[in-house]
Amino acid sequence: MMFARFKMMFEISIGHQGEEEMDVFDKFRERIQDILPQLPAQHDHFLLRWLRARNFNIQKSEAMLRKHLEFRKQMKVDTITTEWRPPEVIEKYLSGGMCGHDREGSPIWYDVIGPMDPKGLFLSAAKQDFIKSKIRDCEILQKDCSLQSQRLGRNVESITMIYDVEGLGLKHLWKPAIETFGELLQMFEDNYPEALKRLFVIKAPKLFPVAYNLVKHFLCENTRQKIFILGDNWQEMLLKYIDPEELPAMYGGKLTDPDGDPRCRTWINHVGPVPTSYYVRDHVKVDYEQCLTVSRGSSQQLEYEILFPGCVLRWQFASEGADIGFGVFLKAKKGERQKAAQMQEVVLSQRYNAHLVPEDGSLTCERPGVYVLRFDNTYSIFQAKQISFTVEVLLPDQVQSPQPNGGTSIRLNEGSNGQ
Repeated sequence: MMFARFKMMFEISIGHQGEEEMDVFDKFRERIQDILPQLPAQHDHFLLRWLRARNFNIQKSEAMLRKHLEFRKQMKVDTITTEWRPPEVIEKYLSGGMCGHDREGSPIWYDVIGPMDPKGLFLSAAKQDFIKSKIRDCEILQKDCSLQSQRLGRNVESITMIYDVEGLGLKHLWKPAIETFGELLQMFEDNYPEALKRLFVIKAPKLFPVAYNLVKHFLCENTRQKIFILGDNWQEMLLKYIDPEELPAMYGGKLTDPDGDPRCRTWINHVGPVPTSYYVRDHVKVDYEQCLTVSRGSSQQLEYEILFPGCVLRWQFASEGADIGFGVFLKAKKGERQKAAQMQEVVLSQRYNAHLVPEDGSLTCERPGVYVLRFDNTYSIFQAKQISFTVEVLLPDQVQSPQPNGGTSIRLNEGSNGQ
């Protein structure tokens, strides 16, 4: 009887069935009897997700689920869709939205990355508000999955995501934003296991491998296997999984807003730069990794050797007491100190009021060579400058992405834009 009860469910959920797995499931359900009434769902499909996320290890799955319950209490998740609203700046200037369903009935979430202003958002709202906003989105998607399950008469538990990364730029690699995005990915992995069916990345620019390399370690291998970087035929690929009537016209479908808008702004938030009127702070606190002293009337140079094109050099710094000059130069040989006039200037050297507002920036290194970050205090004849800084070389990732239909894999190398 137990075998008959689970056979169909296990075939659908994990691709095979066996009495051993069914026995594990029953033991797992028995061990969590005390918290079942507190969970957002008690049905077998929901509980299976936690077992699958920990490869049917009962102890790890139980610990994960109990930790999730604490997360729900701490973040007030059960009422987050009805009793909490994001600050206005997040509602207006954080991109994305749920729009339509794929051919299997799963809700589709869109993120339109390019026009988003990460720094403007972080200067206007607290990090906790971003986290709560994404939890709210996850709960809305989960509720829609439940509604779809009832409507279709079969289990719908995962979502399709589409990441439109056209216009992805250096501003999106701003360290505080990347770190928070990593926290969000970790939150999603820990609290919404098996909730992602597939994620399509479309219009990927040259910078995408660098951005992916910064966040991929937050994703488990199972999640990485669900990420598909589509090439120039992305519209054709989307239509294989989404009916034209459910796909926005701007992405090759037929769906529009009631007023005919192909961007479907009723459901998908398309954003732009955050007006400074929303700013509540002038900088985000940074923990710097190193410090140095630039003596009066002198300069200090930091060298970083870039071996191949496509890497990104990223920096953040603050000075104490007064401003500091800063520029980036390129030279051929490592170790031999050269004057600024002897090197190629790739980021204009100028004075920054980094004692008032910390400075940050980045550079895509189009050429191999030795890049020199130069702190200039030659103009100050009386005062030395203490500089706190962090400098990183961001490498592009060799992104491996399987075809959604299981065909030949896509390799997105640095400088590539698709298959």
